[in-house]
Amino acid sequence: MAHIPRKRFGQNFLQDQAIIHKIIECINPQKDIKIVEIGPGLAALTEPLINKVGHIDVVELDRDIITHLTKKFTAEQITIHNGDALKADFSFNNTPIRVVGNLPYNISTPILFYLSQFSNIKNMVFMLQKEVVERICAKPNSSDYGKLTIMLQYKFKCRYLLDVPPESFYPAPKVDSAIVSLTPRTDYDFSQVNEEQLNIVVSKAFNQRRKTISNSLKGLITTEQLTNIGIDLKSRAENVTIEQYIQLSNCIK
Repeated sequence: MAHIPRKRFGQNFLQDQAIIHKIIECINPQKDIKIVEIGPGLAALTEPLINKVGHIDVVELDRDIITHLTKKFTAEQITIHNGDALKADFSFNNTPIRVVGNLPYNISTPILFYLSQFSNIKNMVFMLQKEVVERICAKPNSSDYGKLTIMLQYKFKCRYLLDVPPESFYPAPKVDSAIVSLTPRTDYDFSQVNEEQLNIVVSKAFNQRRKTISNSLKGLITTEQLTNIGIDLKSRAENVTIEQYIQLSNCIK
């Protein structure tokens, strides 16, 4: 198909077969759980996924690509949902699903936060800008550790899986890419976390990340509360663990 990649959709199409094979290995699709692909493009991942599991659902906004997919695959192989991934209903009547894809880099972060609302999603494997994957998977005490890290890692186990060089795409993007896996955490009760309060604390801390945590959170959290949680008053935002941020968010009245 002679499809011209559309800049407004952030389209860069995978063409390196060796990389495609590695990504499918990372996804490791199984027939017992529904696969939903966001942004199938020219079916570089779609086709091998269908070959593995027989049928997948895809979410695609570009009508020209939808026409291509409709011609390439039968209704028994693919269900196409025409629309914006940021507005799509991923609940599937509470059916367990895995979500995969090469996300448009210009909207990848909003998509991740949008998908995090759906409790039926059992795993996500995405290709993202490498810099974003490094931030998602970062550890405390590093420059990559920030709001994105905390707001995803408190919900998901995040794993950095694979680097993907620019030459694997057409057209080649100006940035490096990487594959990340996000699996919902099961090691504590999320009902005890007020996400709105956590967002307030984390945003305030990292908006002034060079200040000490006691200064950046002044007026929101007392020094006594910081000390009770075991946080050194001279610590900066990147030195505070996710569990400590959750404790801090519970201090807000």
